[in-house]
Amino acid sequence: MGGVVAAIAGGVVAGGLRQLASGQRPDLPNLLLTPSNAMRLTSGLSHLRGAALKLGQMLSMDTGLVLSPQISQIFASLRDDAKPMPPKQLQTVLNAQWGPSWLKQFRRFDVRPFAAASIGQVHRAQTLNGQDLAIKVQYPGVRDSIDSDVDNIATLMRLPGLVPSGMDLQPLLAEAKRQLHAEANYQAEATHLAQFGSLLAGSDMFLVPDLHPALCTSQVLAMRYVDSAPLDSLSHAPQALRDKVAAALIDLVLREIFVFGAMQTDPNWANYRYCPQSGRIVLLDFGAVQTIAPSLAADFRALAQVALDGEPKATRDAMLRIGYFGPTTAPHHQTLIRSMFDLAMGPLRQATPFDFGQSDLLERLRDMGLAIGSDRDLAHVPPAATLFLHRKIGGMYLMAAKLRARVALRPMVETYCST
Repeated sequence: MGGVVAAIAGGVVAGGLRQLASGQRPDLPNLLLTPSNAMRLTSGLSHLRGAALKLGQMLSMDTGLVLSPQISQIFASLRDDAKPMPPKQLQTVLNAQWGPSWLKQFRRFDVRPFAAASIGQVHRAQTLNGQDLAIKVQYPGVRDSIDSDVDNIATLMRLPGLVPSGMDLQPLLAEAKRQLHAEANYQAEATHLAQFGSLLAGSDMFLVPDLHPALCTSQVLAMRYVDSAPLDSLSHAPQALRDKVAAALIDLVLREIFVFGAMQTDPNWANYRYCPQSGRIVLLDFGAVQTIAPSLAADFRALAQVALDGEPKATRDAMLRIGYFGPTTAPHHQTLIRSMFDLAMGPLRQATPFDFGQSDLLERLRDMGLAIGSDRDLAHVPPAATLFLHRKIGGMYLMAAKLRARVALRPMVETYCST
């Protein structure tokens, strides 16, 4: 990270001198995010594992309300970029977790991972009694580097022009550290996996792989391997199937908020797969599980009840309670945020199916978010719990759009918000 920052600083100095030589006043924000500096930053972050890469992926869901458009684009390029650990390093990790004779427990263990992410990589294996497993192994040193990685990214984000000067990022960064520490604890993830497996037991739409607790440690997570396909393999499936899958995923979000009191907040496509044999959606990766406080669920229920009918004052009061803006937020900023919220509520207010594939709503929301975010005087940051919840909601919208689904949203929301 030090090398990346030094290279960027060198580029800024050189560019500033060129602007001075031509009689121009140096523009620091634009100098920081020239194409060459953006490439330096992206390349440097992509070679990192652990919290730095994970935080970049988390921030990639930002819509301009916190980050500048340029750095949001940089972080977006990191979503699916992770380098697996070499076999020798893998062996060292498993020796420490299972003991040096661990390979004798398996009939087969694939050293090459079939999936690699920011915090760990996943291997196929078969036990001596023939159980097919997926085994997630954490990269070494991830937990120890979380705080320093987040602080390094925070230092970068504080460079002039990247976020509004008066914006207090500390609550968001503290929540990022908390969530990353939780995600790096695979024993906690094993508990969440079992919890959601119990909550969704008997579901005809969802399948949660069974935990294999004998092989689980704080740095290894073992579960039954489920033969499945990427969710986007349904892109050309019959319309009815695409509608059914999208509706099930949206309904799951509502159940997480209003029934389960717990939400898996990472909407990465790789966490959702489809099992053609059973016709069920396979749910993976329960590291980013957030408890939904009853008070927050009640506030969202109240917001949905008034927002469905568009009552302005009650909607504003509910948005204020949740923290979309604060009591001291300038009136024109409140108006901008409320107009964006009102636009987002459009699909929920119609009783007929909303056509995700034909709508340009996502592009309009993105443009509004970037326009609001370009106002560098807007210093309010919504509570971290709300931001992570919206990250999941936004991810489900993207999934439904990619599936070109048609879903009647109002009846679904009313089911959970009328009680």
